[in-house]
Amino acid sequence: MQPGEYVLISLTDTGHGIAPEHLPHIFEPFYSTRVGEGGTGLGLATVHGIVNQARGHIWVYSESGKGTTFKIYLPRIEDAAEPLPARSTETPTQQGSGTVLVVEDSDDVRQTMCEMLRILGYTVLEARHPQDALRLAAAHALDLLITDVVLPGMRGAELAHAVSVLHPETKVLFISGYTENAIIEQGQLKPGVAFLAKPFTMAQLSTKVKETLAGN
Repeated sequence: MQPGEYVLISLTDTGHGIAPEHLPHIFEPFYSTRVGEGGTGLGLATVHGIVNQARGHIWVYSESGKGTTFKIYLPRIEDAAEPLPARSTETPTQQGSGTVLVVEDSDDVRQTMCEMLRILGYTVLEARHPQDALRLAAAHALDLLITDVVLPGMRGAELAHAVSVLHPETKVLFISGYTENAIIEQGQLKPGVAFLAKPFTMAQLSTKVKETLAGN
């Protein structure tokens, strides 16, 4: 760390702790001890990247059976805080048509998104797992595939490629709780693909679906 004044954010839990053999790897992309439980290995890697971009430092201490402490040091800034920009008026939702396949392993997120799309006028198919999505894709013509970037058993980009073999004209919209820059930096997506960060509003989803179907 560079000498200077820092703001410290300290977070401590009382969980199982992190085993010593895992500690050196916890900030590595896709390293997860919960692979079979929905772990992606991107959470702490993203945190590490954000802290580094802010010229800060993150430190971790853990004891098995007692818990873990993370300490984040961010450079202190003496300048006065700038006012937040005014929020722009949101674009009204736009009705659409076509068949959309939604692939998302979070039931709440998937069901909410599918309901939004149905209200907007789309015919919606939904799948929790990539294998189910491929079965649906084999049985239906698709105008659009909306898929989470990180899915159990298969990456979103791999699923998109498999669907494109069945339906070359199908457009693809990727969604993720991680930022677009973080996803691209981790090599999950190529720059320029259609992407929407979660959470999003119905109007944002409406606009992005329209843009993606139009090829913009």
